[in-house]
Amino acid sequence: MKLLLATDAWFPQINGVVRTLSTVVGKLREQGHEVEVIASGDFPSVPLPSYPEIRVSIWLKGLRKRIETFNPDAIHIATEGPIGTFTRRYCVKNGFTFTTSFHTRFPEYIRERMPIPLSWTYPPIRNFHRQAFRTLVPTQKLKDDLSNWGFDHLEVWGRGVDTGLFQPDYDSPVDAPSPVYLNVGRVAPEKNLEAFLDLDLPGSKIVVGDGPQLEELKTRYPEVIFPGAKQGRELAAYYANADVFVFPSLTDTFGLVMLEAIASGTPVAAFPVTGPLDVLKPGITGIMHEDLGIAIEQASQLDRHTCREEAMKLGWDAIANQFLNALMPINSDKASALRESQWLNPVTQGSPA
Repeated sequence: MKLLLATDAWFPQINGVVRTLSTVVGKLREQGHEVEVIASGDFPSVPLPSYPEIRVSIWLKGLRKRIETFNPDAIHIATEGPIGTFTRRYCVKNGFTFTTSFHTRFPEYIRERMPIPLSWTYPPIRNFHRQAFRTLVPTQKLKDDLSNWGFDHLEVWGRGVDTGLFQPDYDSPVDAPSPVYLNVGRVAPEKNLEAFLDLDLPGSKIVVGDGPQLEELKTRYPEVIFPGAKQGRELAAYYANADVFVFPSLTDTFGLVMLEAIASGTPVAAFPVTGPLDVLKPGITGIMHEDLGIAIEQASQLDRHTCREEAMKLGWDAIANQFLNALMPINSDKASALRESQWLNPVTQGSPA
């Protein structure tokens, strides 16, 4: 199958969306599928306001030609940004069937910065996905929430974790007094980091990541260790040597970092909201409580070996196949050709769940 993936989120960005998409692309290529990724780095771009580390493409000359030259069997639009919008418009104009995914609660993110009601910002996002054959979402809880906002043709597409990279056996990357409480992710207002950093906890707090709030929080919390963004084995070492992973976000749609922590044997403390409710097994891999301090205290008592065992069930191969089965041929001619080549999975032929 020839898949065209249109996404405004791609390298050099470091976040859960990019890790998910890039990992799945790699798995599909291993299976013999041809994947063309059209991403923001392929065109002139400008920094996103309040997120200078994220750049968006505004001049998309040549995008249409790239789509037509590649001649895809299926098209998936991963984001609602300029590249996603252009590709969606192209599909609608040509009568092509396409799928989308919903990764980020942009309406809630906007509300964190300015007093704009969700009733103003959800409708345009809903309209973006309205003509997709399927819209993939990471959890059942998010599917239910979006259904309440009038979204339809939603299907849950789970997340996996690299249990080879994220595992317990790493030396500590930093000399910090125990116990160590860790957070990994974008350092930004919507991550609600103050709910963690304001807590009076023994030991050390570490926040790994970059973002628009980093310098402000460094100044406000000089006792906290802010090593910046990390990747690969260096990032995995932070997870492996933490006593509790603290996830204070109230707006994340999933929270891939929680799976990475669990795979490292580190239990998670979080609020009982979308993301943690779907990812964590209460009393086994994490604790959710309205009082984050209580969640942290109880999470520190959980068995690290059990956390690791639970993560071993979440391989990326199954997640990639789930994604593949959700795709649709762009038209009947492509569907016929894919059936003849035996690339078309019967699951993709029905109506969306």
